Amino acid sequence: QVQLVESGGGLVQAGGSLRLSCAASARPSSTYTMGWFRQAPGKEREFVARTSVNGITYADSVKGRFTISRDNAKNTVYLQMNSLKVEDTAVYYCRASPYGDFLRGRGGSWGQGTQVTVSS
Repeated sequence: QVQLVESGGGLVQAGGSLRLSCAASARPSSTYTMGWFRQAPGKEREFVARTSVNGITYADSVKGRFTISRDNAKNTVYLQMNSLKVEDTAVYYCRASPYGDFLRGRGGSWGQGTQVTVSS
C-alpha cells in the first residue's frame, strides 16, 4: 500500500497562506484520486479537495481560496491555501484511493496528518 507523508503545516495569521505537500512512497495508480481532508478539534473529518481523472472538486468552504495540484513525476499532491481563516484551523490529511472510495473514506491510504493553525 502506498505510504503518504504530509508536510507544510504550521501557524499563520488570518489572511495568510500556506502550501501543503503530500509525497507518496510510490506512484499511485493514474486512476487513483488524491486529495485532502481535514479535522478540527471536536469535529468530524471533512472533505477539502480532490483531483482525479474526473477532474478537480472542492468543498464549498474552500472554493476560491484553496488550489489543489498534482505532480505525477514527483508522486506528490499539493494544497495551496490562501486567504486563510481561523475556521480553517485543523489537522489536514492527505488521501489516495480509487475514485469511488475517496469520499467514503474506505480503502486506499491516509497520511499521518499535518497541523494548520490560523490565528486571528
